[in-house]
Amino acid sequence: MTATKDRSEMIRVDQAGEFGATRIYAGQLAVMGERGPHSAEIRAMAEQEAGHRAEFDALIAKRGVRPTLLQPFWNVAGYALGAGTALLGPKAAMACTAAVEEEIDLHYSRQLDELEADGDDPELADMIHRFREDEREHRDAAIAHGAEETPGYPLLHAVIRLGCKAAIRISEKI
Repeated sequence: MTATKDRSEMIRVDQAGEFGATRIYAGQLAVMGERGPHSAEIRAMAEQEAGHRAEFDALIAKRGVRPTLLQPFWNVAGYALGAGTALLGPKAAMACTAAVEEEIDLHYSRQLDELEADGDDPELADMIHRFREDEREHRDAAIAHGAEETPGYPLLHAVIRLGCKAAIRISEKI
């Protein structure tokens, strides 16, 4: 890599986020089952997130980046968030997806702004750009499947986004 900046924090947090996303969807599918409302959509999103995670896992290995030390925590927290929102109902599961993906879209957009301004890591910029587009599609699908119809949506949405923001900041460093 010819990058002038160390991108370890960026790679670490993005890998952690993709890992967390796979755990959220695993929790949702465990509660809703394979035949629940929106299960096919959730399964498809989970498969995309698993692909994102695999690419970040490979990049971590290639560049010698230390993964977040909080991975065991994100494993449990992600699964609990997914299962918890699915227990509230299919629309609440979609509300979770909408909130998470909205925050990830903003996060990836900030990273792309930095990467494009520096122009020093086209490999990482390409990955983040591709994944951001997938995350936007997930958010739009969640809204189309009734996320905003969830009782208490504004509060649920805000709390999940706040949790995502905190997870992003913590996972960059730890």
